[in-house]
Amino acid sequence: MTADRRRAAVLAAGCALLTVLTATHPAGARAPGAEAAAGVRQWTTDARTTGAQLGAPAAVTPASGPADTTVYVEPDLRFQKLTGFGASITDSSAAVLHRLGKKDRDALMKQLFSPREGNGFSMLRQPLGASDFATSQYSFDDMPPGRTDFGLTHFSVAHDRAQILPLIRQAKALNPRLRIIASPWSPPGWMKTNGSMIDGKLIDDPKIYDVYARYLVKSVQAYAAAGVPVDYLTVQNEPQALLRADYPGTDLPVAQQAKVIEKLGPALKAAGLRTKILGFDHNWAEHPFDVRAHVDAGEDPELTYPHDLLNSRAGKWIAGTAYHCYYGDPSAQTALKAAFPDKDIFETECSGGGITRTIGAMNNWSRSMIFWNLALDEKHGPHTGGCTGCDGAVTVDSASGAVRYNTNYYTLSHFSRFTRPGSVRIAANVAAPEGDTAPLQTSAFSNPDGSTALIVHNPGTDDRTTEVVAPGVRLTTEVAAGATVTYTWGRR
Repeated sequence: MTADRRRAAVLAAGCALLTVLTATHPAGARAPGAEAAAGVRQWTTDARTTGAQLGAPAAVTPASGPADTTVYVEPDLRFQKLTGFGASITDSSAAVLHRLGKKDRDALMKQLFSPREGNGFSMLRQPLGASDFATSQYSFDDMPPGRTDFGLTHFSVAHDRAQILPLIRQAKALNPRLRIIASPWSPPGWMKTNGSMIDGKLIDDPKIYDVYARYLVKSVQAYAAAGVPVDYLTVQNEPQALLRADYPGTDLPVAQQAKVIEKLGPALKAAGLRTKILGFDHNWAEHPFDVRAHVDAGEDPELTYPHDLLNSRAGKWIAGTAYHCYYGDPSAQTALKAAFPDKDIFETECSGGGITRTIGAMNNWSRSMIFWNLALDEKHGPHTGGCTGCDGAVTVDSASGAVRYNTNYYTLSHFSRFTRPGSVRIAANVAAPEGDTAPLQTSAFSNPDGSTALIVHNPGTDDRTTEVVAPGVRLTTEVAAGATVTYTWGRR
């Protein structure tokens, strides 16, 4: 199928979805064969009364009045397959978790990763070397100023063996379906124009592209040898970000990322590794600050970076595109999917924005949602720079060891507890009253065991009486202002 025909097919599918929903379920109509909500359960996060706490499972309590909004679930309209939900065991997260005694740490890890007894996190995005959330600046091949190591004879992941790798192995033991995305914040400083992991560019030299590709392959091999196979790999975190003042980062234009991937793809294959390459690894749209920084430096901001990368000669080695949630609109993912329907979409970093951005990412073809740090202390650290107010999924008090579960944890709970890797997103459409300025937000999934999970979020300031209509299911219930509800039915 040609690129134009693939693009047309994806766009036609979207049009078909709207047509089917309109024709099958006009406002107020009853779905054929719908019946009472027997066996439907709900889990609620009520922002007004319980903060971020996810309520206990409960049978659906019918609303007393007529519905003002209807949510239609269409299981026959299927979209992307899920890989999973999770966070990142950064160097900072590992340090915080290792402040706990073994018994308390084991209990917390079970709560985070066990599919049966906890949140069932099934993805981790791991920095290769230091990020802004690290206890020191390091790569896997640091050299004194003025020295190089093209043979990678000094390469070592010893730093990660102490705390990070044991925690990942523990997470994988708790959830064997855990998948790993690995991302470097910077190549080793000696590969860069300024000799530093902070800011600067990759040196534009074929020998550098070759050695950096080999460095990434050795990173994947070293992790695998330590019992942590890497499923997906990006070549640069946030490649459009300039002016990093206090933590690792690299300005990596499309042409340079393509040159790295053209070396990396064959090198991974030659090494017998099944690790897939994801391109880009940055926001839905370029932040104005970064645009201005590129313009001031006399560089092209490259506003269509992910499209240009997939259109390059490196595109054949790229399995999908990684996005972050910090700027722009998640519909950028659908635009890319329409242009390249055979390429996957992953959300690899988000902190803040919570349920709205998660639903937005899911409804625009993302196979994952990975929030940033898994755990931080009460000062939002430790870290070497960058974000000073980021929350982990959990906060561990550095004095008492008390654990607080944060909004990021409960946001992910609504998805990770009730879907499994291999689940498929299905259509969920909201029929809202005319003039509704804060309509319900929804996303729905069909699990491999035949169960269905429907997530409904009310972003407004008024409670909403809501009807849910699906094959074999019809219920009317209240969704409180600011609340998020996950409804489940079918086999489990």
